[in-house]
Amino acid sequence: MLLCTRLAGAALRWRLPPRHPRQLSGAAAPDLRAFIAGNTEPVREHLTPEMSLRLLTPRCRFWSQPAHLWPFSDPYWAIYWPGGQALSRYLLDFPAVTRSKRVLDVGSGCGASAIAASMSGASHVLANDIDPVAAVSIQMNCELNKIPPLLVATESLVGKMEEKWDVILLGDMFYDEELAASLHNWLTGYKQLHGSEILIGDPGRSQFTHYAAQNCLQKVIEYELPETSRQENYGLTSSSVWRFLSSDITGQE
Repeated sequence: MLLCTRLAGAALRWRLPPRHPRQLSGAAAPDLRAFIAGNTEPVREHLTPEMSLRLLTPRCRFWSQPAHLWPFSDPYWAIYWPGGQALSRYLLDFPAVTRSKRVLDVGSGCGASAIAASMSGASHVLANDIDPVAAVSIQMNCELNKIPPLLVATESLVGKMEEKWDVILLGDMFYDEELAASLHNWLTGYKQLHGSEILIGDPGRSQFTHYAAQNCLQKVIEYELPETSRQENYGLTSSSVWRFLSSDITGQE
């Protein structure tokens, strides 16, 4: 199976396989940076063209190579998923959402939403992705966009309640029913404890649209996806940003 086919299959199913990322030693980072630079390319053809991101494209050699030749876990960080595109576009369009705020970006991937928050004036941003390769990619994308390097946490922060964040971002995280339930429980408790703004980016995955707690969601904005993103995501035409409300509220905050 080609690597691009496996990634495309995940997009079609809207479910990522439950794989555990390989752990990397600190000594591997320089070689990893060279590997990422040599096997991705800077791209601006997406909803946030003011931001350049290193992504896997048809012009990259691994796009058409057998998936087993890719030496790390599947590179979901090398795809700019449509939920993340909408979330990042919203932050850039409305910088007051994150200006002077402490921001946590869960499932950061390529780091686009974390970078958008930083570009919009957030006082502190933490990108969170359990894949250590994504952590290196995020730092390279910071450099590409000429912003200070972001802090990246590679342990899962889902379920953590202690630290207070003003804004929590989740792009393309509701791809699995079990994960959606886990996220709901965490976000409900976190919202009640800290009152934080919680924003979700999703293009309409079935796991999200059938999410049992729809009364906890308020659509904020919807964006039309550019043609390249439509082609990569099997014809999806739009992606939206949703606000997570307290679970005991129906219809309005």
